[in-house]
This record gives sequence, structure tokens and C-alpha cells, in this order.
Amino acid sequence: MEPELPICDAHHHLWVRGRASYLLEDLRQDLSAGHNVVSTVAIECGYGYREGGSDALKPVGETEFLEGVAERAARDAALRCRAVSAIVGFADLSLGDEVAPVLEAHLAVSPGRFRGIRYATTWDASDALRSDAAPGVMASREFRAGFARLQTYGLSFDAWLYHPQLRELAGLARSFPEVSIILDHIGAPLGVGPYGGKRDEVFRDWSEGMATLAECPNVFVKLGGMGSVRSGYDWHRRVVRPSSEELAAALKPYFEFCIEKYGADRCMFESNFPVEKSSNSYVALWNACKRITQRYSAAERAALFHDTAARVYRIEE
Repeated sequence: MEPELPICDAHHHLWVRGRASYLLEDLRQDLSAGHNVVSTVAIECGYGYREGGSDALKPVGETEFLEGVAERAARDAALRCRAVSAIVGFADLSLGDEVAPVLEAHLAVSPGRFRGIRYATTWDASDALRSDAAPGVMASREFRAGFARLQTYGLSFDAWLYHPQLRELAGLARSFPEVSIILDHIGAPLGVGPYGGKRDEVFRDWSEGMATLAECPNVFVKLGGMGSVRSGYDWHRRVVRPSSEELAAALKPYFEFCIEKYGADRCMFESNFPVEKSSNSYVALWNACKRITQRYSAAERAALFHDTAARVYRIEE
């Protein structure tokens, strides 16, 4: 659908995990599938860390890896997309002020593309969900001291958490109004474990949290990530993957709520590949986004598919 519409894929990963891999050649195949993806944002995923040196600096290896991928992509005349136009890495913000040398190291290895830090604060009391951080970490003194360093270096923060934690993120956003915060995967409304079979209840709680967060003008939202197992749709179990029409019907209430509350200039679409790849195809996912946005103006659609991500991640094209 609409193959000419410019897209900035605001969220994808590159990795090797066991026998599974998703590297530049895999990304290239998806980028060449028909949609006009003109740029992408590569997000940290714990791959390519340095093997030696201090633990704090090991994540800089991932930025080195992604910078190398970006350079190879830029030299490839056959690749129309500016793959890995921006890079978001990891640094342990709980180091407090001591995180400064880590941020400087990221910027040193990728001075033209490094844009910010993603730090997973996901936590839930249920064993059915993976918790990557202690409860309440965003309010801790150490974390906030490290977070303050993002403002010092002009870096953004990608927030990865679950929907019950949205109000905690609002507290962080209010305390640091000068730091751009990009909420990944629409705040991850959950549909497994204790949240399974409670989609209406979860939607109400999620929408209230998202409305509270929308009051913070420094917060932006990535529309996507619903194909992960945590969402409870079980698309990954199906022999025949959902069509773009089916995807659009499922995603529309969430995406339209975000666009209504935040505005198109604070929302951006993401593929979340290859995580999403187990449930959906790259073509169907972007077709679904295009179906959902048919009623919006040309300017709004330009913002949703490209301009918001390019502005927030400072991508020059």
C-alpha cells in the first residue's frame, strides 16, 4: 500500500542470538519488500558488548558494532535506505554521576549517529513476565543522578517498561522536562499472566496511564511492539500470520488513542523487528499502519511515518 510514502522505522534491533540472527542482510531483505523506508533507528539489545575492560564500558561495544553497520550501509549504493541513521545504546544509569565516562565513550565511537540511552525498567510481580529492574528504580537517587547526565550531553531516553509503570515514568518526565523521553511499544499493555483475558480492564488502566503521561510535553510515543508474546495475541502461534486488515483492527484503538492524546507530532511508528518477526511480516505491519491512518491529514501522516522520528532522533536526510 502507498509504496511512495516515506518511512523512518523508529525502532529495530540487530543481533545474533543462538542460532537466530537479524543482521544487515536480514534487514536489507525487509527494507526491499516494497515500502519506502528511507531511514532507521537501531536500538540496543545487549549484543556486541566488549569482552574485556570494565563492566560499565562493555555496552559501548554495541554502539561500535552498530556504527560499523551504518558505515557499511552508507557505502552500499544499492541500498536506498539510510539504515541505522541513529543509534540508541545502553548505559547503566544507576551508576549516577559515574555514568558520564560511559556516555562520552558512546559519543566518541559514534559522534554522528549516537542519540541516546535505553534502560529497561520493566518490572512486574508476576513470574509470567520478565523483570529487568527493581521496582521503583526510576525514583531512586542513583538512577536519577545518572539520568541527569543525559541532559548534560544532550541525549534522549528510550523508556522500556510495562503499562502499570506508566505513572512512574510520568514522575520522571516531570522531574526532567528538558530530556526527550521516547516511550517504546506504546507502554506495553500486557495480556499474559495475571493480565490474560482482561483486555478491556488492561486497556482502561493503560489509557489512564497514557493520558497522565501525555501531560508531559517532553514525552513521545512509539506506536508498535504489539506483536510480542507479552501482548497476549498469540499471533506467533499461528501457521498463517494475520493480514494487515486483522492487524489494523486490533491495533487501531491503541494507536488512535495515542495520536489523540499526544498528537501526530509526538507519535512515531516502529517495526520492532526482529522481535515482531515471529508474529507479523514487515509488509503487513506497515500496511496495517497505513490502513489505520487513512483518515488523518497528509501532514499528520508524514509526522507519524517519518517526521516525528527524524526530528526527535535528529536524523538529517
